[in-house]
Amino acid sequence: MGKVKVALAGVGNCASAIVQGIRYYEEHGYEEGGLTYERVGGYGPSDIEFVAAFDVSSRKVGRDLADAILQPPNNTVKIAEVPKTGVKVMRGPLLDGIGKYLKGVVPVDPRAEADVVEELEKSGADILVNYLPVGSTAATRAYAEAALEAGLGFINAIPVFVASDKAWAARFAKAGLPVAGDDVMSQVGATVLHKTLVKMAVDRGVKVDETYQLNIGGDADFLNMLEESRLKDKRESKTSAVRAMAPYEVPTRIGPSDYVPFLDNDKVCYIWLKGRYFGGTVVKVDVKLHVVDAYDSGGVMVDAIRGTKVALDRGVSGRLESISAFCFKHPPVQMPYPEAKVAFESFTSGKSGR
Repeated sequence: MGKVKVALAGVGNCASAIVQGIRYYEEHGYEEGGLTYERVGGYGPSDIEFVAAFDVSSRKVGRDLADAILQPPNNTVKIAEVPKTGVKVMRGPLLDGIGKYLKGVVPVDPRAEADVVEELEKSGADILVNYLPVGSTAATRAYAEAALEAGLGFINAIPVFVASDKAWAARFAKAGLPVAGDDVMSQVGATVLHKTLVKMAVDRGVKVDETYQLNIGGDADFLNMLEESRLKDKRESKTSAVRAMAPYEVPTRIGPSDYVPFLDNDKVCYIWLKGRYFGGTVVKVDVKLHVVDAYDSGGVMVDAIRGTKVALDRGVSGRLESISAFCFKHPPVQMPYPEAKVAFESFTSGKSGR
């Protein structure tokens, strides 16, 4: 089948997790589990090869990707020894990539910005994955433009709307390139769990009256999200995913609530739901979820990357509805998780066109 060549925009915890995770499966095989699919369209996780990476931190720029993923403020757990990749992290465009709370922990490299389009073309990348901090609207759009100009598929892992934006989707379709996103939905994360609870309640005849989801964590992502002005798309992304599971409006409050430094890359989520079942009797559901945040998205992104490569192989362009619904919180078309899983499998097996 060949390799799936990937470029990374942002070398934070999520990039660290996927780079380490792919090495883990190279060493251990697939018997350890942790993957939804061993192969997608014929591609295994070890077929993913990182060929370019961009960041703005002076701790990462100029280093081999294997070293850069371990530099602070990255603080996710280490699961594999990644050998030198031969890929040096390049200085990317800053724009709005660093909010006011990250300025004190991410020293900006003084070197000139790389020509992203030129470097993407030289790398031979198939796909550009956007892993920038939440709220990086201008920077995300700059990388999306670069993907279009360099002729790459684009996967948007953060809550800035590209795949779910009709104008952007049309531009990728016109260029003959696929785009998937937006805002990765973790493997066993807050959003997929919350969606499942609401859908289960609705399907079982419960009238959902109100629900909330609160999250805390100790990584740079949570520090960044203390800046409320960067959270508009994030709140919409998570809230729309949950509200789509009910055929009526449900009062819903979702969002990060605090930064707790000693949690490192652990994320703790609280979900609460109140409704009424038979005879108007009240039912309440109270759930606590505790995960290592970066790895929770890693397995999903491995599927998204392989699915997007299938689209490239088949010449499918524009928004990838099935992959986006399965892997992301704010896709072009929202689906309950079981329906999205079937759609993903249908697309990647060649039974459906999008």
